[in-house]
Amino acid sequence: MTDPRYPVGNFELPQEITPKLRAAWLEEIANLPSLLRSSVRGLSPSQLDTPYREGGWTVRQVVHHLADSHMHSYIRCKFALSMDNPTIMPYDEAVWAQFEDGAREDVELSLQLITSLHARWIRFLRSLDGPGYARTLLHPENGPMTIDTMISLYAWHGRHHLAHITELRRSKGW
Repeated sequence: MTDPRYPVGNFELPQEITPKLRAAWLEEIANLPSLLRSSVRGLSPSQLDTPYREGGWTVRQVVHHLADSHMHSYIRCKFALSMDNPTIMPYDEAVWAQFEDGAREDVELSLQLITSLHARWIRFLRSLDGPGYARTLLHPENGPMTIDTMISLYAWHGRHHLAHITELRRSKGW
């Protein structure tokens, strides 16, 4: 059986990042808002408050986490482009998921935020050239990362959490 924590598998960075791979990842990031909205469409409040796995976040927390995490990534990419190898600040996503806005707020707020955020983020990312994608940042827990690495990671991240929701819906027959 597949590990329910990683329904699309663990993140794996390809050895070589090609323009074709980058374009596919950018397309995934661009499409996430509509796919995410579709994945939660019609869910009741109790369904939104159902964990995607035992001990896991609720669907509501997953949606709000995507907004939190992708805001961080957008800003980190801008830091990488505007500063020389900046050290970024990590955050405790499990703690953030427990805050009132992550645990109980209407998902529509984060769906709107993700839609707007991804429109800006994609415009920014698609405006870069080869050297722009190679710009780096230093993540205190994950080490050096290029903007290309961030694009790959966050395309996977969207797929990963979207699958948490769609697999829960499939398993519950929702």
